[in-house]
Amino acid sequence: MHVRNKKGHIGVSDMVELNLLGQNKMTDDKHVKVLVLGAGPAGLSAALYAARAELAPVVLTGMQLGGQAALTHLIENYPGFPEGVGGAQLGELFQKQAEHFGAKVEFDMAHEVDFSQRPYKVTTDSGEYTADTVIISTGASSVHLNVPGEEELTGRGVSYCATCDGWFFKDKKVAIVGGGDSAFEEALFITRYASSVTLIHRRDEFRAGAILQKRAQEHPKMNFITNTIVTDIVGTDKLEHLKLKNVVTGEESTFETDGLFIFIGHTPNTQMFEGKLEMSDLGYLKVNDKMETSVPGVYAAGEAADPNFRQVVTSAGMGAAAAIQATRYLESLEEESVHS
Repeated sequence: MHVRNKKGHIGVSDMVELNLLGQNKMTDDKHVKVLVLGAGPAGLSAALYAARAELAPVVLTGMQLGGQAALTHLIENYPGFPEGVGGAQLGELFQKQAEHFGAKVEFDMAHEVDFSQRPYKVTTDSGEYTADTVIISTGASSVHLNVPGEEELTGRGVSYCATCDGWFFKDKKVAIVGGGDSAFEEALFITRYASSVTLIHRRDEFRAGAILQKRAQEHPKMNFITNTIVTDIVGTDKLEHLKLKNVVTGEESTFETDGLFIFIGHTPNTQMFEGKLEMSDLGYLKVNDKMETSVPGVYAAGEAADPNFRQVVTSAGMGAAAAIQATRYLESLEEESVHS
C-alpha cells in the first residue's frame, strides 16, 4: 500500500520516516477543535469549511492522501474542469485550498478512538490528539481479486470505477469481474463506450436483480463467462490479457482484453469504530441528514458513510455539510458555557 505526497507515491521506507518525523514533532498530546480523519475529497472539503470558520482543523491523512480519487488517472465529472483533472492533481488542489485558509494536514494515521467523553481522544502513529469534534472521512476500499498483476496494472487497464475510467475504453474490448447489481450497472454503463463487454463470474448464477440481468442479457455488446475466475492479470506497460480458470472443469484459458473492471464489493474503512458508533450491517457509519453519527460532535462523510453514490462530488458535499454542522455544534457549546 502506498501513500501519496504532493508529487506522487511515497514508499514504505518513506512512510516509516514520516512516522518518525511525526513522533519527533508531537511529543506532547495535542488538542484541536476539529480533527478530520482522512484526506480524500470528503475530509479535505470538511477541512476547507472548518478552516474558513477559523477553527484551525487538523487533517490526518491515513495511508492515502487524496483518497481513492487520487488513484484515478483522469476525473471528468467533477464540476469546474471541462477538460477533466487528474485524481492526484485534484487532491493537491483540495489540500492547497484547505491549507490556504489555515487547515493543517498531517501525514499520520489514527489507530484508536475514544468517544466515551469529551474531549474525544484519537491515538495515532505519532501520539494522541484530543478534539472537541471529529469528522470521520476514512473512505472505503474496493475489494480486490488479489491475483498477480492486479496491483501493478491498476491505472494501466485495471480499474474499480466505470464512471471514472469508462471513457478511456471507447471502442475497446473490456472485461468485468462480478455478479451483483454493481457489476451489472457498471457493465451496462461501459457499453456506451466499449466495443464489447464480457462479464466474468465465479458462479453460474448472478446476484444482480432480474431487471438488470434481463437488460444486460439483451444488450448486443454484452457477453458472459460463468463458473470462471481470473487467476492472473498479464501485461507490461498496460493490460494485455487475463488468465482464466473454470472452477467446475479446471480448464484454463487466456482472454485478451484492453481493460478489466473489478466490482466485487467495497469495504468501508470503519473497523476502528466498531462498538463505538452505530454502523450498518455492511459496516458503513450511520448518519442523519446533518452527517451526525450516534455520538454528538462526531460526524461522518464520504464513502465511510455512503454505500450508494461513491462519487468525488457527493463525498465533497458530505464533507462540507459535516464541517458546517461541526461549526454549529461548537457554537452551541460556547453558548452553553456562557449561560452556565
